[in-house]
Amino acid sequence: MQTIIVTGGAGYIGSHTIIELINQTTYDVISIDNFSNSTPQTFDRIETITGKRIRNLNVDICNLEALEFAISSVKSPILGIIHFAAFKAVGDSVLNPLSYYHNNLESLVNMLKICKLKNIQNFIFSSSCSVYGNVDQLPVTEETPFAPAESPYAHTKQIGEEILNDVVLSGAKMKVAALRYFNPIGAHATGLIGELPLGVPNNLIPFVTQAAAGIRSHLTVFGSDYPTPDGTCLRDYIHVVDLAEAHVLALKFLFGIKEPSYYDVFNIGTGNANSVKEVIDTFERVNKIKVPNVIGERRQGDIPTLWADVKKAKNILLWEAKLSLEQSLMDAWRWQSKLNTARVIEKI
Repeated sequence: MQTIIVTGGAGYIGSHTIIELINQTTYDVISIDNFSNSTPQTFDRIETITGKRIRNLNVDICNLEALEFAISSVKSPILGIIHFAAFKAVGDSVLNPLSYYHNNLESLVNMLKICKLKNIQNFIFSSSCSVYGNVDQLPVTEETPFAPAESPYAHTKQIGEEILNDVVLSGAKMKVAALRYFNPIGAHATGLIGELPLGVPNNLIPFVTQAAAGIRSHLTVFGSDYPTPDGTCLRDYIHVVDLAEAHVLALKFLFGIKEPSYYDVFNIGTGNANSVKEVIDTFERVNKIKVPNVIGERRQGDIPTLWADVKKAKNILLWEAKLSLEQSLMDAWRWQSKLNTARVIEKI
């Protein structure tokens, strides 16, 4: 049995990708996650959906010695690694830059050392549209030059891509795809798995669903004076299941490359832009529930507008987004509603 390693497998995108790997491939999937921003119950939910129990290596990837020991327990050939594990909150990275530079870069370097040690030749990197910075050219293509990073988080992704490119240019026999995600939202259609931040959410949709559910008194919209049609930020929102499928197709693409060394980057988005206000209005319309919200100050690290040109992913990876904003927001609310029901049962 050949194995695919998924770091951050209990996380939001990692867990959905594991489900798609189980459903679409015959590989054995092993997660690495130390639950710094996730919970072990994620694997119970994956098992309910797929019927398969995922093995998880509970180890801090920044600890190379512990990582090597954990990986040594994997006896089957490791065909590839999908590397999600990273700190990802823009605002938190502004407040705690050293933790982001240490965690996000040290973990990547250690995983690449493991690739060299174990001769693992296929690697998918979880990058971000934040690498582009505040650019004038829209939509952004993979050739759009980077503007200065607007946050330490974004900078770690810029540096991460540079590290990967340098490793491939050094002659290492590795095939690498960096996927630049735009804004993942939504949840699995079953409502059994979705985004579950620990503590205060850092992304828009968990704040929307928690405000709608009454868990939070309101949602704060960070800024209404941006140079956009309604004054709120414009983003490219992609359903997490579409995003997960992109990883499966990227993996298959890498397997088909004959050259021993390869590096490329791909935008993974819808090619459409929606404002924060449009997202709130759409959520209220499709779910028939109000989202209490107030306007706040701009948040440091946010940029006004960003959306993707996705022709390259369509032409090379044979991937494109299929699920709509409306579907994403209905799925997100279904997930939140099931969480609320579970909490009520727990209290009883």
